[in-house]
Parts: sequence; structure tokens; C-alpha cells
Amino acid sequence: MDNELMESRKLMILEFIKSEEYKPMKAADMAYLLQVEQNERHLFDDVLRNLEKDGHIMVTKRGKIMAVESQSLIRGTFTSHARGFGFVTPDDDLVKDIFIEPSLINGAMNKDIVLCRIIQPEGHGRRPEGEIIKIIQRGMSIIVGTFVRHDNHCFVIPDDKKIPVDIYISRKNAHSAVNGHKVVTKIIKPAGENTKNPEGKIVEVLGHINAPGVDILSIVKQFELPVEFSEEVEKEARKTPQQVDESDIENRLDLRKLQTVTVDSEDALDLDDAITLEKIGENYRLGVHIADVCHYVAEGSALDREALERGTSVYLADRVIPMLPVELSNGICSLNAGVDRLALSCIMDIDKEGTVIGHKIAESVIFVDKRCSYTGVSSVIDDGIKNGEYADFTEMFTLMNELKSILSQKRIRRGSVNFDFPETKIKLDSDGKPVEIMPRIRGIASEIIEEFMLICNETVAEEYFWLESPFIYRSHEEPDGEKMEKLTEFLRHFGYYLKGKSVHPKNIQALLAEIKDKPEEMVISKAALRSFKQARYTSENMGHFGLASKYYCHFTSPIRRYPDLQIHRIIKDNLNGRPAQNESRYAKKMPEIAKHSSITERKAEEAEREVDNLKKVQFMLDKVGEDFDAIVSGVTGFGLFVVLPNTIEGMVSLSHMEDDFYIFDDRNMEITGERLGKIYKLGQQVKVQLKNADLDNRRLDFIILDEY
Repeated sequence: MDNELMESRKLMILEFIKSEEYKPMKAADMAYLLQVEQNERHLFDDVLRNLEKDGHIMVTKRGKIMAVESQSLIRGTFTSHARGFGFVTPDDDLVKDIFIEPSLINGAMNKDIVLCRIIQPEGHGRRPEGEIIKIIQRGMSIIVGTFVRHDNHCFVIPDDKKIPVDIYISRKNAHSAVNGHKVVTKIIKPAGENTKNPEGKIVEVLGHINAPGVDILSIVKQFELPVEFSEEVEKEARKTPQQVDESDIENRLDLRKLQTVTVDSEDALDLDDAITLEKIGENYRLGVHIADVCHYVAEGSALDREALERGTSVYLADRVIPMLPVELSNGICSLNAGVDRLALSCIMDIDKEGTVIGHKIAESVIFVDKRCSYTGVSSVIDDGIKNGEYADFTEMFTLMNELKSILSQKRIRRGSVNFDFPETKIKLDSDGKPVEIMPRIRGIASEIIEEFMLICNETVAEEYFWLESPFIYRSHEEPDGEKMEKLTEFLRHFGYYLKGKSVHPKNIQALLAEIKDKPEEMVISKAALRSFKQARYTSENMGHFGLASKYYCHFTSPIRRYPDLQIHRIIKDNLNGRPAQNESRYAKKMPEIAKHSSITERKAEEAEREVDNLKKVQFMLDKVGEDFDAIVSGVTGFGLFVVLPNTIEGMVSLSHMEDDFYIFDDRNMEITGERLGKIYKLGQQVKVQLKNADLDNRRLDFIILDEY
């Protein structure tokens, strides 16, 4: 039975079992009621076994089938904590996380899919508590860590501190590992009643902990990011032509005579998007031309299957793990200057108010006249330079900046929220050691391209919403009411209030404008962002709260994001008159593609964040004892979080604040010295000294020297 058929039958049977009319019954009785033919009975039994294996149903000792919910069981994902306890995040978004104390974890490990039973319901501000009764699926097939040998005993200390126990390794399963090696370990026996340590087998030795590149390679392995492409994928990639064939141009919109530029960072190799822009009367004609990747990546091919599995390219400090092989990502699909390239173009006529008054989406052929850098274009616009390498493009850049201002002002008027957090730029030497860490400066050129991509994504999403076509949207739902109440309470400590009675992005926008350039700006902005839901991919249009947009999608990066590639495929089918034959198939595939793409996106973000944290601590290793300016970015019952101007964050523990006994005031988010009355609160500027840099735990400890 293929996966689509299996999933549809699982859904049908599960709906039946969860219906109000259902009474627990045996498989034979259920098959009779559902009119399952005798020759399909084995398929029906397979579906039931899968539902039980996945933790959706239970079979009693008498063979009767019941939904797990009827037994007060909850299916979810277990997240462990370094202190031994953990939480189960239910599949049902409406159910709160369930606290699991160490004695009730019963062998579950971080990211496992589990069934748990509630033993203490929530109440009086307390989370519900539960016990894990079944591990449905191991969430981590491998664990990366450091190999340690003590006498005749060997262990792997996990890099992931959410795994609170070491992994026991027998001598025969130690492979060739020696003390200090980073290794990849496969769990062969979970922890049980008599043993608190799971047993593992070393399947790969990555190298010594101090060898160049091993630190980031360990994170790559920890997050199970696929590095190498299979021979089948490589073979398809090598067969891909590296120049546009004349036959490919037939019936395409020929835009090669239009002045065309790409604008990217200096080190970018995969150039997804190119821009054309001209003024026609009082209106602007903006062309956003996106690499036609699916012309070279056939649906269902090895390249397509691999791109779907990866979901996204991953950008780490010292490497890029691409979604597609370099023959495509840096070659024929990259919109390099001086050569013909196939594109999918969205050409928009925009009036002086920023409204798209007409548009056309078409398969096209383009010729990029100039590859431009963000810094170069920004300097032309900011400094008014009219000569040099961009001399022939200064008029176009001026027009781009003019249109950008119109579009951004319209977006702000409707309530779009801009969180302006500084990204971190990390410079490494040849051995992978960080030599410079600083905020990444966003110039006017990057803002221009961002604005053009936003209007393009909105235009495409709106058209396909009204076409009622299967599609993948980028959705950002309204914030949870409870989280907004907590944000409102948090803001009162600073004397701020959310305007308006209902949750609307304009309320958040007004708040951000009010705190602009204030000492507490970053702290409040982060608190506001945490109150938002995460954006995700969906097969239904749910709008984008943060952008205050009714329709939004990701259309502009098919080299590095699979949802964009899939959207291109849908659009091209529609343009070529093939929607009817594929619509039903696409409709079935979109929910799963959207879900999988959201998961791979989260994993990539976590890996990128982990590498950044690692490099930040490495950068500070030789700076213990040095003094820094900082801002208090968090206040807790155990200390202060501080952030340095270069974006590096750390902790000031209360145990290291020896000049007084400090009391935490959670209502006003501040700590106060009992004897001297000294107060530390969010947004306050302080002078700190680095006390310790803990590379294993990615932690920096500071002490307070003085306040400003």
C-alpha cells in the first residue's frame, strides 16, 4: 500500500474511532461495520497496526480497539532537561505542556514521541504533571559526544545537554575511539529500571575535540544534517546542462533586453533573484525574476526527493550545506551575470501609493547585466556616487530606493511589524577559530531587496488563493491570548501599554515605535517576539500576522527552500494548462510537504544558532578577566542575563553578587539588594567582567563591576 493510501485510510479509521457513536470493539467487528472486503482485510489490519504503533490507538487485553484519548493518554514529543526532568509537548496544540519528573520518565530520551498519562491536572498556575507509559518512536537515532575511558569503563558524554546521562559503551563497541575523540553513537539499549545509563555503540569517529572543523562537524552530525549527496543524486546533477539551450527559450517571455541586476552579499554563490525596474508614467514596473529551478529538477527525480528531504539549505559559520548540488545551486540555476538564465518572473505595475494595480507571472529568459553587492549599492544610494563600477546603474538604484520607500510606508500604515534585532556576523580564521564577532549591519540595499521580495510573495500568494489552487502558504497566526496577557503584564513594569482592545499588529507596531532607541528597546522587543507564534508553512491560507498581510507565501528562493520549488511547479503547471490533471495529487501532497518543510526549517535554525553560540564562547575563551560594557537583557530568580554590544550574551549569577543579598521581584522584573538597596533591572547599562567561559555548556559567566 502506498503512503498516500495508507495515510487516507488511517485518517478515515481514526475519525471513526474518535466519533461519539463509537463503542470499543474488536478488529473483526470494525471491519464488518466499515464494509471492508475480505480481500482487503490484510490491508485493514496493517492500518490498525500502524495506528497502534504510532500511538493513536490502544488494543485492550480482550482485543478491543480504543482511542488513546479515551484512556486519558496524551501523545506528544518529550523534551528532556539537563537536570533530569522533562516535558511532553502534546500533538494537540490546545493542550499545555506536561511536566515529567525524573522518576517518571521511564527511559524516554530527548525528542522521543511518547504516550503519557496525566497524574496531576493543572491548577493554581501549576503545569499538569504526568508519567510516560510508552515510547512510540525514538526521536534521536544517534547521539554525538566526547569519548571518555575510565579504567575498563567507557562512556560518551553527550554534546546535547538536554540528554542528562552519559552513554555507556562496552569495549567491543568502542570502535577505534580514544579519550578526547568526538564520536557518533547509536543507542542499542535504552536505560531501564536497573541502569540509569543507556548503552550505545560508536558508529563514527569524527576526530579529536581540538582538531580544526570537528566542533562544527559535531553539530552537523548532532542535528543529522545530510552533508553528502548520494551517487544517484550526483549523477543526475552531473547530467544537468550548464548553459541554457536555445530550445528551452521557445515560448518564454524574452526579457534579456531589460537592464537587470542581482543584489546580494559579497560571498553569496546561489543567486535566486534578479530585479528589473522602470518608470512608466507615474507608475513603477517592478520585475522580480526567480531562478526556474524546477525546469532542471523534475518532480519525483532523485534530485527532487533529496531536496524535499533536506527542505532547506543550512548556513553555518564555516560552510553551507546546500539543498541542491553545486551544479545547480551555484551553476545553471544561479542567476549569474553575463549569461542567459531561465526564470519564473512576476512583473508588477505599482502605483505611487504602493498598490499593485496589475501583474503578470510568466516563464521567462533573462540576462543579468551586473552582479551587485549590498554594500556597493548602499554606498551609491547613501553617498550619491555617480561613477565607478555602478555608473550605468545609478539611475536604476535611485528608482529602487524611491519604490522601496513607497512600499515600506504602505506596509507600515497597514500595521506590519518590524523587529530590528542585530544579526551576528562571525569571522573565522583558516583553522575555524573566531577572530571577530560583530552585529551585521543592514544597509539600504538589503532593505530594498527585502521589500521587493515581500511584495512579490504577497502578489503570488493572493493570485493562487483566488484561483483556489492547491498551494503552500507562509502562515503566521495571531498570538495566543494568554501570551498576550503575559506580555501586557510585562510591559506594565516599564510603564508601557498595548493600545487597542483587540490583538492587531498595529498595536505591536505602535509599541515598537514608542520604545525606539530607549535602553529597554531590545528587552521589550524580544518579549514581544516571544509572545508571537512561529511562522510556518501550511496548505491553507491563514494570513501573516507579523506582516499584517492577508496572503503570503515563499516564492523567491527555490534554490534553497523546497516550498518555493513546489510553488514554482504548481505555477508552471497552471501556466502550461496542466492544472486539472495534477490538482488532486497536489492537494493530497501539500499538507505533508508544508509540515515537513516547517520541521526542516526549525532544525536548520537550531543548528545555525548552536554553531553561533559555540563560536561566541570560543571567541571569549582568552578574554577571561577582561571588562565589558553590557545591558541587562533578562532578570530571573538565579541571576541576570547581560548582552554585550557585539551581540554576545552571558549570565551574572546571584551567587557571584557578593556585595549584598539580592531579592528577586518577579512583578517588576528586578533584583534589589537587601542591605544597600541597589537595584538591577531590565535594560539597565552595567559594567561586567568575564569570570568564566564554559565551552562544553556554551555558557559565559560574568560578574558585575559597577553600574553606569
